[in-house]
Amino acid sequence: MTKVAVRCSICLLGVGLLLVVGCLSGLRPALPHSDVSGLLFSPGSTDFYWERAVMVLNRNHFQVARESRLEGIIETQYRAGSGILEPWHTDSVGFASRVESTLQSIRRRVTVSVQPGDNGKTLLSVRVDRELEDVPGLAANYEGGATFPESTVMSRDLSQVVGQSGESRWVSAGRDRRLEQQLISEIRYRQLP
Repeated sequence: MTKVAVRCSICLLGVGLLLVVGCLSGLRPALPHSDVSGLLFSPGSTDFYWERAVMVLNRNHFQVARESRLEGIIETQYRAGSGILEPWHTDSVGFASRVESTLQSIRRRVTVSVQPGDNGKTLLSVRVDRELEDVPGLAANYEGGATFPESTVMSRDLSQVVGQSGESRWVSAGRDRRLEQQLISEIRYRQLP
């Protein structure tokens, strides 16, 4: 190899290393997890923890769909699960969850509840519901599949369909306990800007 080729290889390796380090710097350190499904605090701190919960949801890219202090509920819109190539999004907690979100369409919705608890305290609880996408039939998401479907006889229908044949259905996959604990930990411990 010539000197120029060696220098170019070293430069490319350095740029690649900087890109990987830059992507990994967006990952946040793990916070202490607990088995407690909520956060107890004095009623005088309700406004503080309410605002903190909204900030944590926004920081985790969950858009608030409904916020009612009277009912003590914060609900977010559904958000698609982040895959392996999105390390800056933290809604997929753990490597297995990230791989699952890469291979299967998953969406999550967060519900934060602030209600009176025991001994005059207020309880903030977080619930994360997961759903898996169930695509009915064959998804013809390529030009040839939309133009010439394999499952039907050739017809002269000129209204070609681009995309899947029917609307997606979403099947409940239960709660995402790891993300719930992560969000509670962030509300409790994280220093927010």
